[in-house]
Amino acid sequence: MADAEQGNQTSITGFILLGFGNLHELQILLFLLFLVIYIVTMGGNILIVVLVVADHHLHTPMYFFLGNLSCLETCYSSTVLPKMLASLLTGDRTISFAGCLLQFDIFGSLLPTECCLLSAMSYDRYLAICKPLHYAAHMNNRFSSQLAAGSWLSGFVASTIAACWISQMIFCGPNEIDHFFCDYTPLIKLSCSDTSQMVLVAFLLSSIITLPPFLLTLTTYVCIITTILKIPSSTGRQKAFSTCSSHLIMVTIFYGTLIIVYMLPDTATLRDLNKVFSVFYTVLTPLANPLIYSLRNKEVKEALKNALSKTMTFIINHKLFCRHLL
Repeated sequence: MADAEQGNQTSITGFILLGFGNLHELQILLFLLFLVIYIVTMGGNILIVVLVVADHHLHTPMYFFLGNLSCLETCYSSTVLPKMLASLLTGDRTISFAGCLLQFDIFGSLLPTECCLLSAMSYDRYLAICKPLHYAAHMNNRFSSQLAAGSWLSGFVASTIAACWISQMIFCGPNEIDHFFCDYTPLIKLSCSDTSQMVLVAFLLSSIITLPPFLLTLTTYVCIITTILKIPSSTGRQKAFSTCSSHLIMVTIFYGTLIIVYMLPDTATLRDLNKVFSVFYTVLTPLANPLIYSLRNKEVKEALKNALSKTMTFIINHKLFCRHLL
C-alpha cells in the first residue's frame, strides 16, 4: 500500500514554468528581444574564445581566464534561453522532470564556476597591479590552468550532488514553477519530501563554493584600489585602473544581482522582482561580457582588427586565384 501511495506521489512527469506570467500581448516582443540577446551573446562570446585561441598576443593568463569566462557564458545562455524562447513562441511552458533536472544541474554547476573564475581573474589583476615583479613567477600557464580547471570541477561536483539528491525527492503536486527556469528555491518548494537536510547541505555547499571566491574578489579589489590611489600621477592611476575596470564592472553586475536574488527574503512582493533580477545574471551578464571586453579592451579590439584583416586578405586572394583558374 505504501509503495502504491509513493507511486502516486511520484506520478508527476514534468513541470510548468510560469515565466513572467500571462503577458500574452508582450510574448512576441519578449521573444524578439530575447532572441536578439541570445544571438548577440552567442556570437560575441564565441568570437572572444576564437580570438583568444587564434591570436598569440592574447596567450596570457588574463585572456586565458577571459576565454574560459566566455565559454561559460555561452553555456549559460544555451541552458536558459532556448527553452524560454520556445515557450514564448509556442506558448508551451511544460518541461519534463528529466529536462528540469538537467537544466538545474548545468545551471547549478555554472553559477559557482563563474564565481571561481571571477575570483581567479581578480587575483590575476591583483598580482599584475599590486605585485608586478612577482607576476610572471606566480601567475604562470600551469597555475592559471589549475585555477581554471579547479573552477569548473568545483561547480560540477557541487551541482551534481544537489541534482542527485533532488532526483530522489518525491513530487506529488502542484507542478507549477514560479520562474522562467528550473532554479533551486522554487523547485525545492514543490517537493513533498522532507527538504530540511537538503536545504542544509545546499546551504553548506553554496557557502563553501561561493563565499570564499566572493571574499577573495572583494579583498583583492580593496588592495587594487588602494594601490591605484597611491600612484602619484593621474595618468598612471588611469592606466592601472583601465586594466581592471572591465572585470570590476562584470563582478559588480554579477554579484550585485546574485545577492539580491538569493539573500533577500522570499516573499510574494519580492518574487516578481527577483525574477527580473535573475534576468541580469542569467541573460544580461553573458551579453555584457563580450560587449564590455570588446569595446573597452585595446588588445581584444586589435586582435579583432588583425583577424578581420587576415580574413579579408584570404577572401581577396581566393577570388584572385579562382579568376586566374578561369
